[in-house]
Amino acid sequence: MTRRIFNFSAGPACLPESVLEEARENLLSLGTTGIGILEHSHRGKAFLAVHEEALALCRELAGIPADYDVLLLQGGASLQFSMVPMNLLPPGGTSDYLVTGVWSQKAVIEAQRVGRVHEVCSSADRNFCYIPAQARYSPAPAYAHFTSNNTIFGTQFATEPTPPAGVPLVCDASSDIFSRPLDIAKYGVIYAGAQKNLGPSGLTLVIIRKDLVAAGPKDLPTMLQYRTHAAENSLYNTPPTFGIYILGLMLKWIKAQGGLGAMARQNSERAGRLYAYLDQSRLFRATAEPGSRSLMNVTFVTGRSELDEQFLKEATKGGLDGLKGHRSVGGMRASLYNAFPTAGVDALIAALRDFESRHA
Repeated sequence: MTRRIFNFSAGPACLPESVLEEARENLLSLGTTGIGILEHSHRGKAFLAVHEEALALCRELAGIPADYDVLLLQGGASLQFSMVPMNLLPPGGTSDYLVTGVWSQKAVIEAQRVGRVHEVCSSADRNFCYIPAQARYSPAPAYAHFTSNNTIFGTQFATEPTPPAGVPLVCDASSDIFSRPLDIAKYGVIYAGAQKNLGPSGLTLVIIRKDLVAAGPKDLPTMLQYRTHAAENSLYNTPPTFGIYILGLMLKWIKAQGGLGAMARQNSERAGRLYAYLDQSRLFRATAEPGSRSLMNVTFVTGRSELDEQFLKEATKGGLDGLKGHRSVGGMRASLYNAFPTAGVDALIAALRDFESRHA
């Protein structure tokens, strides 16, 4: 087998080798069925068992109450930018958005196609390097939306914001879903693309309160109504079967590691080590403010684009891939999702120290 390298990509991201190995075995035959996982009917007993186990593990690991639906959809988080306001924003109503990066900006644009949007806060004034401390909600919003982790700018909400009493909180948790414990009861909707922490691209997890599902308008296109997918247990049309299968394997892996609490401790320790190095470095510096730093995406620069490019070339040659930062920030970005190996953080810090010794 080709030697695996350290994959710091912001997504699709690395998966545990044990998950990949089990998936490889089941490509030819899912268990003893004689049919590979990619070939099974989504209506057959073999896949339905996979499907139900994945849903049950979601509920178990996140402590999802019975009055919430768990939906496994397609279209990515980007489709949810539209589905949320289409289902939750009534005519003449207002939706509140906390704007902390590109993805929340994109969510605002889609919500504006449906109705009125109020900007609760924004960190655009400093290129989204921080999470705003102040928030001004509108008098009676239909819901309040935030993006829990900002992959591009390396910032993350340490805890969920508090909207006015009775206002459903909606979260795009695409890049930190299941990376730490969740108090589901604080949310109306949580949605996330799976390709960071939960599996391959092409699958979207939506956790939504049942009363919000029931209150959605019935004149939307069928596939854009949450009630359609809730009523059919996410099997209204052919679902992304392989993505759901990998989701189940990932959830089993997370459970075996000790659950979401263990994930939080691991993620804090790994990111903390990298930030500790950056804070004492004479060459590299983190771009996000200390109180707003992401545990999932560590963004950093040297301050000189030519040195950034030189480091990236050396890192790639040394088996550290996917470190190039987004053009909005530049420099480097190390994505440390749940499945990223601790040895990769050690290798990155060693490479940074070596580069610094030659260029500081």
